[in-house]
Parts: sequence; C-alpha cells; structure tokens
Amino acid sequence: MAERALARVSVGAIQRNCERLRARLEERAQLCCVVKAAGYGHGAVEAAQAALAGGASVIAVATAREAAELRSGGIDARLFVMGALTREDLDQALQADADIAVWTRELLDAAPPTARVHVKYDTGMGRLGTKSHEEAEALCDAAADRGQLVAVWTHFATADEAGDDYFGAQLARFRPVAESVKQRHPGTLAHAANSAATLRSAEAHFDMVRCGIAIYGLDPFQHDPDDHDLEPALSLHSYVAAVKRFEPGESAGYGRTWSATTTTHLATVPIGYGDGWRRALSNNADVLIDGTRYPLVGTVSMDNITVDLGPQTDITAGAAVVLIGRQGDERILAEEVASRMNTINYEVTCGISRRVRYLHEA
Repeated sequence: MAERALARVSVGAIQRNCERLRARLEERAQLCCVVKAAGYGHGAVEAAQAALAGGASVIAVATAREAAELRSGGIDARLFVMGALTREDLDQALQADADIAVWTRELLDAAPPTARVHVKYDTGMGRLGTKSHEEAEALCDAAADRGQLVAVWTHFATADEAGDDYFGAQLARFRPVAESVKQRHPGTLAHAANSAATLRSAEAHFDMVRCGIAIYGLDPFQHDPDDHDLEPALSLHSYVAAVKRFEPGESAGYGRTWSATTTTHLATVPIGYGDGWRRALSNNADVLIDGTRYPLVGTVSMDNITVDLGPQTDITAGAAVVLIGRQGDERILAEEVASRMNTINYEVTCGISRRVRYLHEA
C-alpha cells in the first residue's frame, strides 16, 4: 500500500556494516557505535541492537536523555555519553549507568565515586576537552586514584579530508599522552577514531574506535559507500498522488520557479520539507519512478514536490517513488542528495522529520 512518506531502515545492513568495520580493526581494538541524534535518523534503539549484534561492545550517544532512552528501550550494553552535562544531565546519565566525559577538575569532582569517566584531551578539534596535555594526564591520575578512570580520548577535526596534515598532527599529540596514561594505569582505554579515521588509518584505532556514520552505510568521505564495502541502511519512499499535463508557459509550485517550455507531464509527490526533503532541493534533485530518474521541478513545499515526467508517460497515480535508495538498476545515494544541497550525508538522514513513518526490517 502506498504511503506518503516512509523511511525503510535495514537493521540487517547496520549489523553487516558493523561486522565489516569490526573486521578492519587492529586485533585489540573494540568497536564503539554511535547512535546519537536518533541513530543519525535511523532509530537509536534499533541501530544499537543491530550494532551490538554486529560486534559492538559500547554504544555512544551525545546526551544523557539519549542514554536514558536506550535503557528504556532495553539496551543493556555499556553506554558512553560523549557530550557536556549539566548537574541534572549528570544525574540522568548516572541513573542510566552510562560512562561520562570530563575535562576539568570541576567536572571530575562533580562525579560521584561510582562514576566511570573518560578524560577528554582536545588535540585540535577546539570544542570540548582540555587543551593541556599536563591537565589531561593529571585528570587521568586523579580519576584513576578514585577508581573512576575508564579512558583517555580525543576527536579528529579533519579525518574525512584525505591527505591533510592536521590529522597526523592530532594523532602525534594524542599518542604520547595515551601511552603515558596507559603505562601508569594499565587497563585504561585510549580512543580517538571516528568513522573516517577508522577507515583512513589503523594507527588511529588504539583500544577502541567510535564509528557513527559508517555503521549506517554512509560514506564519511562523502563519496560512494561501495568504496568501503558499506551498505546504505536507509531508503526514503513516497508515491505519485496525481499526474497532470502541462502546456508551455504553465507553472507549478510556489513562486513559479518552474514553468513548462514544451508540453510535458508533472507528477505530484506528497512529501516535502515538512518531512525533511529540504527546500534547497527545489529544481535540484532527481527521484526514481519505475526504475528511471526524473527531475524534481518547482519549489519544494511543506507537503508536496512536483516531478517532470516528460511529454509522453505511462506513469499513473499510485506509482512508487524512491527519493533515497535503489529502484531497479538505478539508485540515489544520500551523498548525492547532500552534494546537491552543499552539505553532508549526516544532515540528510538526521533531517528526516518525525512525520515520516519508519519501518525497521531485516
């Protein structure tokens, strides 16, 4: 049955991506899978379940509320909250039995003795974390003395920019701190790699990697997931609600940004920016119908788009439409959609709205 806006998510693809990523790691390295922002728009609980089935040993999120939602959803694995925490957030994270991030003495002192902490060293991202390697090591020592220390960690700013020098510079700053802490406190984990760093260099694997975008089969380098044997997990679907004939000069959509230059037919597809199909795709995207690409024409509205079917068409109301995914021999990747909007694939899947129905399947 046709649906106006349906996201199909293959949890099997997420599991297989995790298995493939796990197989690439250095022998000692664990796989931590990141399911923040509702699993990058794929569903957090479902993504976490699939990741654990695929070999993940830790699930990471950005907020305490996300950790609590995972616990409520039945996830009993080790959780790690990577983001900043208010006093209330800290209580919620600890109630969810999640590890937390600290980077100042004040944050460490606020954590109760039972808290498990990851000390963040800012090697060049410039956001959270201490920029001082002395402070990072001192915090690790203090946390270890209290029995709280789990890990020392950092985050790369340019791992997805192949060939840049900054990635290597950050790696060089982090390694001696990690080695020093691990020597003094055996069993401490060191982790640094996001998806891009995991795929780019085994030197960044340390004891654990934190893969996010790649577990969903999306390319952190914004090219083709096939390049890294990744399988896109999400596809976005709608249907043709109406087909109309247009004569030269007739227009469709707000602002009349498109008008027919020759006789043609337009399909109205009931999906729009209210569903996350962004207005920046106006006159700037393709969709798949009957396994063929057709251009989106006119302005994307909140609830509808229009698609040019050409002067002759057999397409009728009810035909299935794919906006992201495969139909027949054709496919449209989230990376293509992102490129058309001058953004990244993360934003495409995270931007799918709650109005879209999600179907999780094998």
